[in-house]
Amino acid sequence: MLQKIGKMAFISLRSTLFSGALIAMAALAGCQSQSLLEGGDGNATVAVPSQLAIPTPFAWGGEVRCGANGCLLAAVEHENSMVALHRIDGRKSTLLDRVSVAYHPDSVTWLADDLFVAAVEASASLDVFRVNKSKLQRLQQINVGFSPRDVIVVKAEAGRYTLLATPYNGKEVAWVLDWSVNDQQPPNVKKVPWCEVAWHPTKVQRVKGLHGPAIAAACLDDKRLVAVPEANVLSAPVVLGTFPAVSRNARPSPQGAWIYVSLETGGRNARVNSDTGELQMIESPLTGSVSVAPLEENLVIWGEDMELYLQRLDDNGGVLETRWHPVSGFATSLQIIDVDGDGERDVVAYNSGGEVIDVVYGPLWAGASPSRISKRERERVR
Repeated sequence: MLQKIGKMAFISLRSTLFSGALIAMAALAGCQSQSLLEGGDGNATVAVPSQLAIPTPFAWGGEVRCGANGCLLAAVEHENSMVALHRIDGRKSTLLDRVSVAYHPDSVTWLADDLFVAAVEASASLDVFRVNKSKLQRLQQINVGFSPRDVIVVKAEAGRYTLLATPYNGKEVAWVLDWSVNDQQPPNVKKVPWCEVAWHPTKVQRVKGLHGPAIAAACLDDKRLVAVPEANVLSAPVVLGTFPAVSRNARPSPQGAWIYVSLETGGRNARVNSDTGELQMIESPLTGSVSVAPLEENLVIWGEDMELYLQRLDDNGGVLETRWHPVSGFATSLQIIDVDGDGERDVVAYNSGGEVIDVVYGPLWAGASPSRISKRERERVR
């Protein structure tokens, strides 16, 4: 818990120090930034616009969904106790609606093109919202019995859903089993013990020791990676790996060969082989990272304060090359999605300490800087 408290204090301090610059930037909705490239003479030159800053203060979580209604971003404003809906059109954004919720909403997941849920700490609930003519309509609250940090959809079939909520603090997770927004009876919620503070759960194709798809999560205070089979979600989790530092976030590689794990400290991150269980430690150019988004089996994005770093690896986890993208805050969560429909994957950085959500447009590796961009340069190009 000391690590988590210290991190929250750091976020608050960093936000105070940079709030002036960030607020000025956020005042322009849909503000675009430009990638920084270095010319042959060593001077910085400006390339085409490559980033979008969407004003969303203290965005602890959110999700972009591109469907029948275009690309919509549902996100939480943690300190403001608000849920916001934005439309993203290519490389511009528009705020459609904002509604109040109980204190400290933490994350969002979409259920359908017009339906999403938000995890809200103070009400110990998953708040269900419908998007109706670009406005948010709250339909109901699902009580999960603790303050939820994260919520994901594990199963969706014919308008019925199985959801997983994980806690801000504590060892229990909550499963919302076979639920529909049209049900007349109360939701079937089952709480089971997992580990100490399981944040950012994720679906994985396979893990050693389990049959079929599974759900995995990094446990902050227990410093481990755990998983349960999708076929038996109420079973006791198996431990896939243990780490020397706080394990903050886990995500599978696109083909499922690896589960990447961001570690807050120690100058290293990690990945676990889904077939053999092999644990590989990956050298970090920073203290560590707080978020992760694999692009390929051996190409990964890590998130930290004010920057993302991309690493190309060999089969043994050795770092072949590192590249950099600036962002506007503490990148607590990353989402890979083609936002502008150009066939290139983009990354959305949800900044829990900051005033905006960043969309960094692809190609992500080719567009990244080969050298770390200084704070002064980052502020100048934004």
